[in-house]
Amino acid sequence: MSTQISKSLIALFFLGMFVTGCNTNTKQTADNDIKFDSIRVDRTYHLLNNPDNPNCNLQLNFTYPAKFSDKEILKKIQNDFVLSYFGENYENLSPEEAVAKYTEDYLNNYKELEADFKAELEKKDDLPVGAWFSYFEMSSDEIVYNQNDILSYTVSFENYTGGAHGSHAYNNHVINLKTGNAITEEDIFIENFQDSLAQILIDHIAKQNKVENPKDLENIGFFSVEEIFPNGNFLVDEDGITYTFNEYEIAAYVVRETNVFLPYAEILYLLKKDSPIAKLIDN
Repeated sequence: MSTQISKSLIALFFLGMFVTGCNTNTKQTADNDIKFDSIRVDRTYHLLNNPDNPNCNLQLNFTYPAKFSDKEILKKIQNDFVLSYFGENYENLSPEEAVAKYTEDYLNNYKELEADFKAELEKKDDLPVGAWFSYFEMSSDEIVYNQNDILSYTVSFENYTGGAHGSHAYNNHVINLKTGNAITEEDIFIENFQDSLAQILIDHIAKQNKVENPKDLENIGFFSVEEIFPNGNFLVDEDGITYTFNEYEIAAYVVRETNVFLPYAEILYLLKKDSPIAKLIDN
């Protein structure tokens, strides 16, 4: 009896090894071998350098890739982070240089208001001018997914420049760490995916807002539902794809941003089988 049990255990052991060895499409659970650093800025300047006058405040928390085994790919990724955070005027700068230059430019641009501020003060009327000259800007980026050679991150931006209200934006990015290239909709979806994906997005937005007929979204602050289409502003993780529509993009300011999560199972028929994110999808 003991001999039979031993043989059975040995057989199960080798079967387990065989199954494990054949499961080559298993998703990784460890983070990619890439290290990050961050730079924080909190600067305030009062007009005419007088603490009694209106001021601007700049706060940024910039996280960026600092170490990666492939130096060429690291350079490409750093450029992508700088470009997505600070814009085209800074894309050829190092992360440290971009932060310093952006901070300098922001403060200098605010100082250009000083002539107008002086003119308003000289009018000597009773209208308060402080609020219209009080500016602020806050920004940060967040690593959302960092596994399976895929890096997803979001850049969040909020500012106020003296108008009726501030503005907010959330810009998503996905990078293939094998190449250092950005992953686009065309990389992961089949041809002519737009109309089908648009309808899925519309249906999800309707469900999130508890309306049975998507057309009724137009009664609660959304613009024409016929104009809601995939916008390229998406994140990926092990569960699915998340789209973000920023304020004024598909709805009035009061609605703010709209996030739509799409599980892979729901959009599987629209995904390329050999896309850079294929390994994230359970078969």
